[in-house]
Amino acid sequence: MFDAAAVKRDFPILNQPGEPSLVFLDSGASSQKPQVVIDALVNYYSTANSNVHRGVYKLAVAADAAFDGTREQVAMWLNAPSSDEVIFTRGTTEAINLVASSWGRANLQPGDLVVSTLMEHHSSFVPWQMVAEEKGARFEAVRLTASGELDQDHYQELLAQHPKVVAFTHVSNVLGTINPVKEMTAQAHAVGAIVCLDAAQSAPHMAIDVQDLDVDFLALSGHKMLAPMGVGVLYGKRALLEAMPPYQSGGSMIRKVTLEKTTFANLPHKFEAGTPSVGDVVGLGAAISYLQGLGFADIARHEHDLAAAAIGQLNALPGVTVYGPGADVPRAGVVSFAVDGVHPHDVAALLDEKGVAVRAGHHCAQPLMRELGVTATTRASFYVYNTIDDVDRLVEGVRHAQRVFA
Repeated sequence: MFDAAAVKRDFPILNQPGEPSLVFLDSGASSQKPQVVIDALVNYYSTANSNVHRGVYKLAVAADAAFDGTREQVAMWLNAPSSDEVIFTRGTTEAINLVASSWGRANLQPGDLVVSTLMEHHSSFVPWQMVAEEKGARFEAVRLTASGELDQDHYQELLAQHPKVVAFTHVSNVLGTINPVKEMTAQAHAVGAIVCLDAAQSAPHMAIDVQDLDVDFLALSGHKMLAPMGVGVLYGKRALLEAMPPYQSGGSMIRKVTLEKTTFANLPHKFEAGTPSVGDVVGLGAAISYLQGLGFADIARHEHDLAAAAIGQLNALPGVTVYGPGADVPRAGVVSFAVDGVHPHDVAALLDEKGVAVRAGHHCAQPLMRELGVTATTRASFYVYNTIDDVDRLVEGVRHAQRVFA
């Protein structure tokens, strides 16, 4: 069985003395970091710190090996055909902006259709909305069903209009819905669209195979999967990346500069202008190794079980509404809810008094909030270091909030 209590001991911030002890249920925003990731950062800055791809001295060679080695590791983890298709970014937001700005500006024409969904994080929604407006393209979003899943009938209606691009999330950061990526991607390709997948909420929690999913682009963030802040990944199919213009210009992404013309470096360097956050990339590699050691299948089952327990207990409380699919279907460990008569921010503040850290607000998903008919929710997001006792602490904190506002 998955031993979350043992896992929790690997995280210094979760083992600090004091009462009440910390129950961290905001990993959907940013996860905590295990000691092995912290050690990898310290070791890099203590033994190998140097700029990459610029020097021939020993430190530079060591930094190159650590940086390029992590790129190879990411490619194997995602089952990318080549590490050249792995671009390091600051996170999901920058990765999607790269695709929308570079591919979108080069390929969208007036009247083209861009399809998104109403469950998107703003980072997946707004870049495509902006480039569509700039290029005179249409922008439409797939509606939701009453159970918090994408309305596949509406999706088919939009596909019948032959969109140029379909951009959607693998897992909703509010509802925990796991979307049928492989099927939706095949259907999009059948009408000539490319697919840009937001994997920020899936990559930390489940195995991902980009060749099996066949997505054209995939974006993820390190800080949601135990890695440092400031590093993310864009995977893209080679043919598309090679045809795209650079997203930014400057050092490290050029082949030759003259007064008359600049030519650009090969993949992946064409999209990595300037000095990268090398230490954070090294930390990402350590985080991937740690998660692979736990096993992504076991992680997914553990989080589903925690979400199922939380949904069951919260649904049993009068005056509490839980949003998203029920526990009887595969779903991620994200549980959003509302308490009658108590603002989500007040719920979060009262939970914090009990040592339970949750998120409250619109979760960078305002179109979804409007679809749900609320301005905000309280969200508990579970991860590898959470236990069933954490679920109990959450539910008791909600009862406390109800008593305070009774």
